Amino acid sequence: MWQEVRSELRPRGLEIVTVALDTGGAEAAGPWIDLAKPEHPALVDEAHLLDELLGVVNVPSGVWIDEEGVIVRPPEPAFPGRVVLAELDLPDDLPPRLAEMLAESQKIQVEPERYLNALRDWAARGAESKFALPPDEVIERSRPRPPDESRAAASFEIAQHLHRNGHPADAVRWFREAHRLQPDNWTYKRQAWSFVDVLQGPTDEYEGDWLSDVRAIGAKNYYPRVEL
Repeated sequence: MWQEVRSELRPRGLEIVTVALDTGGAEAAGPWIDLAKPEHPALVDEAHLLDELLGVVNVPSGVWIDEEGVIVRPPEPAFPGRVVLAELDLPDDLPPRLAEMLAESQKIQVEPERYLNALRDWAARGAESKFALPPDEVIERSRPRPPDESRAAASFEIAQHLHRNGHPADAVRWFREAHRLQPDNWTYKRQAWSFVDVLQGPTDEYEGDWLSDVRAIGAKNYYPRVEL
């Protein structure tokens, strides 16, 4: 779907760059990228550097960067005009766990058309767009980084290192510590959960799972409302 946005807005000077956050690297994310057949740059961040550097805590998130390399909108929920899951007519014969997850996903509240219209305005008007924020507002909207978040990032990096080097059992302790220190970071949670269960369901390794945690906070709170 981002390919459709790119085809529409690239003639106006906007380039789309997608980044998959996946410690599994190209082996894990590559097939999904190949399936989408993007014409824009499509990268894989196997070290989760965007999480650490920009404060990304959930996907999809978007960051607007102008021609001078200056951030004019910090990370926020970003959808390309549509949410495919919300449009699905779920079949009756899905595995129960998957059916529950998809049904819960359809309750998540986002405003994809509103976001896309803002992106169109920025592509058309550039710095004159009301959606391109001045530096002081970018800083104000950027996530604060208290000490616990820094320790969570360090714990997550240790966990990734252990997992990549063939010690997945040892990595669990550090993934759990990252979750404890920064419980609202869904990228940390989902990465760890997916290593032990493709559906991110309940396991002995972790206290939480995607469906239970979303239900605990309420699907409507899974993404914050985008301030446009």
